[in-house]
Amino acid sequence: MSQASPQQAEQRLERFSATYAAIRSQLARVIVGHEQAVGEVLIGLLTGGHVLLEGVPGLGKTLLVRTVADCLDLSFSRIQFTPDLMPADITGTDIVVDDPAGGRDFKFRPGPIFANIVLADEINRATPKTQSAVLEAMQERSVTVGRSTHTLAEPFFLMATQNPLELEGTYPLPEAQLDRFAYKVLVGSPDAEELVEIFSRTTVGEQPRAQRVADGQALLAMQRLVREAAVATAVSRYAAEIVRASHPESRSAPNLVRRYVRYGASPRAGQAMLLGGKARALADGRFQVGLEDVRALAGPAMRHRLILNFDAEADGVTSESILAELLASVPTRADL
Repeated sequence: MSQASPQQAEQRLERFSATYAAIRSQLARVIVGHEQAVGEVLIGLLTGGHVLLEGVPGLGKTLLVRTVADCLDLSFSRIQFTPDLMPADITGTDIVVDDPAGGRDFKFRPGPIFANIVLADEINRATPKTQSAVLEAMQERSVTVGRSTHTLAEPFFLMATQNPLELEGTYPLPEAQLDRFAYKVLVGSPDAEELVEIFSRTTVGEQPRAQRVADGQALLAMQRLVREAAVATAVSRYAAEIVRASHPESRSAPNLVRRYVRYGASPRAGQAMLLGGKARALADGRFQVGLEDVRALAGPAMRHRLILNFDAEADGVTSESILAELLASVPTRADL
């Protein structure tokens, strides 16, 4: 934590947890179920990390992203990714305009990427060339068109939805782009009771809408607090051990990793686990980040960063089963 009095630190913690609770409360007015997915999306928002949501069509992924934007006083744009979408349709382009002197000049017309919250809907339905158009924005918070670089406004948060790769008309995301998503969140199917609640909300009267409970400055303050929160060395070492054990050449790698993983997780996975763990603890009203906070973020932070080999596909082994054995193999001793 930054150099502040205990009273000031406590006040910042209370504001953080109160704002988080208010956002979750508004999301619950619109989103039925998906509590884990909602929590993981908010972790991405609080850490400044981009989020990739995966699930079959019709589960409310787009509605979740729109509702998050409704809770915040921030600009929002939606980009529908299709096979014929071009990079300039995302970033913007230079257009020729007449100047007052009678000549002509180039003027940059921003694309929809220039917003605080950007929804990249069905991102894996566009070609890899178009998908890569968002790489610079995700990593550098800027867009280069021609010879000019344009800075994006803060906060900038990209949430992308994708359909499972088994569906027709999808393209796999490049590994470099996957690695720039801090978290991959799985959106599952609702159970029977949740379906009944969804039907009652969407087939009778006007659908509920979330109210705005925070603005950009409040969100940036929360992100700064996450960055300032301290993590014990044992917790950092635990995250490092998880990342290291995901590499098949590591002596600590479990059997499934050795057999089915081609490339393990990058250091960004550890960063996402620790930042997410801090946000999770602060949202819970705690300054102390525990091993359970890191374990809770291991799946979202690592499932898209494990590159499996052909044997895994042939044997039907998934990243989820590998992660389960990976977490079981890493000891949780405090003296790691």
